[in-house]
Amino acid sequence: MLKRTLDIIISLLGLVFFAPLFLVLAVLIKLESPGPIVYRGIRVGKDGKLFKMFKFRTMVPNADKLGGSATAGDDPRLTKIGKIIRRFKFDESAQLINVLKGEMSLVGPRPDVPLFVNMYTEEEKAILSVKPGLTDWATLWNPDQSKILEGSSDPERMYLEKIRPTKIKLQLKYVREHNLLIDMKIFLLSFKIHFFDALMNKTKVPNVDVDVEN
Repeated sequence: MLKRTLDIIISLLGLVFFAPLFLVLAVLIKLESPGPIVYRGIRVGKDGKLFKMFKFRTMVPNADKLGGSATAGDDPRLTKIGKIIRRFKFDESAQLINVLKGEMSLVGPRPDVPLFVNMYTEEEKAILSVKPGLTDWATLWNPDQSKILEGSSDPERMYLEKIRPTKIKLQLKYVREHNLLIDMKIFLLSFKIHFFDALMNKTKVPNVDVDVEN
């Protein structure tokens, strides 16, 4: 109950505080290419319920029909302004709407597309027992997976082989151990990594072979 209350308060404050930024993003997105300002992708939420996740559009229109769901940093579908928006994770800020609606939480496993969720083992389905979030341990481990995927001839396959296994382990770790204090720690660390470190160009590509305790 307290977590939901905090989600509502912080998402409302965030939407109000970032309103000028949202306006600027909307103008820049529209100036560069035609199409919607906000992209709404189908994701799998708590208990397997599908919902539309909001993101400021960073790709050309109909990008989902031109390639897979894994996006490399050099993906030709990305627009110029889209690359900048992604660097600071401004595209994800639209998900404060999903948080306010109760479809997501500020902290929780990142929601995935049905294709990848359908690959879950029985153990991995525990990830769906909590609301998906803007950030979690997996996001901190790998704040910019597009960097890892750069130069790959098959980004989706590389994602499945190099990123997804550790991502799943870290999401299960969150499900097992999460509490309000852990959520606060993850949220503050995420803000530092996605804004301050990105501003100073300190974001590093993670060790994709990192070992995670079960």
